[in-house]
Amino acid sequence: MKDKDEMESEKLAKKRRGLIDRNVVVFAFFLFLSFCLWYFNYLGKEMEADIKFPVKYVNIPNGMEVSQTDPPRLSFSLRGSGYSVLKLKVSGNKPPAIIDLTKTIFKRVPKSKFPEYFIVTSGLTKTMTIQIRSGCEINSISPDTIFFTLKKVSSKQPPAEN
Repeated sequence: MKDKDEMESEKLAKKRRGLIDRNVVVFAFFLFLSFCLWYFNYLGKEMEADIKFPVKYVNIPNGMEVSQTDPPRLSFSLRGSGYSVLKLKVSGNKPPAIIDLTKTIFKRVPKSKFPEYFIVTSGLTKTMTIQIRSGCEINSISPDTIFFTLKKVSSKQPPAEN
């Protein structure tokens, strides 16, 4: 049987462990709270980031289609408030960067075997800034040139199944 002194020391030890556990929880809470406040302060400042967007071509000339081996992606170097940049980075499905071929200057690649064309992306900065509508400014777009091929759409219809 335990004597009175041993029982009191056990109670005191349990009380200390409970106090230590409580102190750890309080410390962790305030550490998390200070991290959140620091992060919100950081997001309020001007920052730069690179974000990639898929490309979609619209208003393709009649009877033609754009042909590429792999769909292009444009990487925008953005400058803006942290909240705007974070909103663009976190958004799961980014809308594609739309290139309107009637409003964009594209030129044929000299001496190419196929009807290959290119677009210099520095000319797209203004239209892309309007498209992303995020409050961010586009510093640069890479790659600096997009290559694509315009092919005639085949008029052959697949045979109808009976």
